[in-house]
Amino acid sequence: MTNRINLKWAIPVMALSTQLFTTGCGNEAANTAKTTTDTVAAPVGFDPNFNVEAQAFGDLQVLRYEVPGFNNLTLQQKKLAYYLYEAALCGRDIIYDQKSKYGILLRKTLETVYGSYNGDKNSEDWKKFQDYCGRFWFSNGNHHHYSNAKFIPECSYEYFTGLVKGSDTASLPKEAGESTEKFLARIKPMLYDMKFEPKVVDLRPNIDNVVNSSNNFYEGVTQKEVEAYYAKFDTKGDAPSWGLNSKVVKENGVVTEKVWKSGGMYGAAIDKIIGWLEKAAGVAEDATQKKSLELLAQYYKTGDLKIFDEYSIAWVDTASHASIDAVNGFIEVYLDAIGKKGSYESTVSLKDMESTKRIAAIAKEAQWFEDNSSIMPEHKKKEVKGITAKAITVIVESGDAAPSTPIGINLPNADWIRKNHGSKSVSLSNIVHSYNVSSAKSGMLDEFAVNDTVRDRMKKYGALSSDLHTDMHECIGHASGQINEGVETTDKTLKNYASCLEEARADLVALYFVMDKKLVDIGVMPSLEVGMAEYDSYLMNGMMTQLTRLKPGEQLEEAHMRNRALNARWVYEHGKKDNVVEFVKKDGKTYVRVNDYNKCRELFGQLLREIQRIKSEGDYKAGKDLVETYGVKVDPVLHKEVLERFAKLGIKPYKGFIQPKLVPVINGNDITDVKIEYPDNFFQQMMEYGKNYAYLPVKN
Repeated sequence: MTNRINLKWAIPVMALSTQLFTTGCGNEAANTAKTTTDTVAAPVGFDPNFNVEAQAFGDLQVLRYEVPGFNNLTLQQKKLAYYLYEAALCGRDIIYDQKSKYGILLRKTLETVYGSYNGDKNSEDWKKFQDYCGRFWFSNGNHHHYSNAKFIPECSYEYFTGLVKGSDTASLPKEAGESTEKFLARIKPMLYDMKFEPKVVDLRPNIDNVVNSSNNFYEGVTQKEVEAYYAKFDTKGDAPSWGLNSKVVKENGVVTEKVWKSGGMYGAAIDKIIGWLEKAAGVAEDATQKKSLELLAQYYKTGDLKIFDEYSIAWVDTASHASIDAVNGFIEVYLDAIGKKGSYESTVSLKDMESTKRIAAIAKEAQWFEDNSSIMPEHKKKEVKGITAKAITVIVESGDAAPSTPIGINLPNADWIRKNHGSKSVSLSNIVHSYNVSSAKSGMLDEFAVNDTVRDRMKKYGALSSDLHTDMHECIGHASGQINEGVETTDKTLKNYASCLEEARADLVALYFVMDKKLVDIGVMPSLEVGMAEYDSYLMNGMMTQLTRLKPGEQLEEAHMRNRALNARWVYEHGKKDNVVEFVKKDGKTYVRVNDYNKCRELFGQLLREIQRIKSEGDYKAGKDLVETYGVKVDPVLHKEVLERFAKLGIKPYKGFIQPKLVPVINGNDITDVKIEYPDNFFQQMMEYGKNYAYLPVKN
């Protein structure tokens, strides 16, 4: 399971909901409305006049981000960044197919219509179709990037058929000899039937989560059959993450895997990735980075997960050397209800030297934090190894990391690698900056803060408290604790609750220590007021403001939303006798108020102890009970109120990004420079990507 503060595992500085991207974190790019000051000063290297906002449609706001420092790279570093950029984008088709076996078919249909329709493009119906295209591209398919629920066009099917017939029908992804009418009839349920593939991930208890999830990780098999298949694999010790890079199918009555590799499933796209990785290895910054890139290419060639582990260890070793870095592979398992299959994603970046100082100071004290954690002594690591922490400036993101992005990353995901070889924790500084600029005047704090003291403290310290939460979630959260000897990995023990519980555990590490004077002593925060601001923000978000992402009647299903509700609700319920946290009413509006920050910290520590025990012992029943009791249900009356108050602010609950564009300057056969451009049209970029990086057929 990956770790993200997306928490795919979170959210921007001063956001009311914190989202992280980590190994063990989900893929939820921090997108909810943030609570920030009215203005955001541009850090060194950023253009204060850069416009971060682009298009808005549906429940989405598309942003842009700068890459300060890129123009100062050497030519070799620019080439390395460019080759990794191309490798990242070459895998774009994969995520569409992973989310649905019809994903590429539908995307090519929308691209054809959007690009070739010759009728009226000023009507309300066209705008509805255009908005649907935007939502589809944003979510890498027709299931919402966050809720996982299917969405359909607001324009009628009859209007859609007119669009298709008024387009270049020869370019439609039809089958051989198929007429346009038969093609339309075939894709109608894919587009318009809410009962057809209703959820890409279905985490409901007491059902077959494999059969009821519409992702393309399994076909023709039941959850019991999948679990029986993987039960044959030894997952103890330094075993690979079996099943991470394959689709499970039944052939001639036998359950087997279709491995994602060169010559296998997704081979056409993977071959392109390999080619660019080999070019990147040729201009690597040092021998360690060259080795890691060569191992990654070899893994893609063979599909051998033991080589992926070798690559992961080598990748960790590059942490202190390289300025240019990349995540590329089948990483996070949030799209798989039973937590085995990795979604394709890539993030290419350069090191942010200044912002690295804060997270590095925390990483340096990792052993102290482990020793002083509230978890049971037998669950603590005696020696915390190799946590390398840094801030990065993102150059491009792809696959499951885009357009919706994490703001923090902790990798590798394998517990044994983190324990024996260490991990890399990063915060995405330029992504956070764009979120902050966009959200500076959202009005969320004025609407939801319980009083002036809380509001002013969050305006003063909210950005720092959110940064520290992200840093600790990734750096000392996911990297903390250990599984008991002989206990299987969490995909086997905690199953469909593993992602939520891991995110909750990492959040709790951050919450427990953000109120510790140790952070003042090491110079990363000025006072415990910062921790108080984080408690105010986290509890308000977990119990109220994250509900802005749900429609009336919906329950919590996304792993990070469940984790935040679980932590907040558990503390609220268990602190009732001492009135630690309460709901208060003022002028007919509901607010969350923390009455005792120290007791609140104690309760966070108690819950951390229990969730670590659940993970260490593989206690499925206790984990299920925690999530289902505190992390799923929504109070419909409170939800209605929150939605009404949020609607008046006129802001979007989700945000994502247009990617910068790297353009090589070529003289003869040589690249003499690489320029960076900042596109401002999301729709145009999606069409360009569809043209330039379409390597897979509609059926894989």
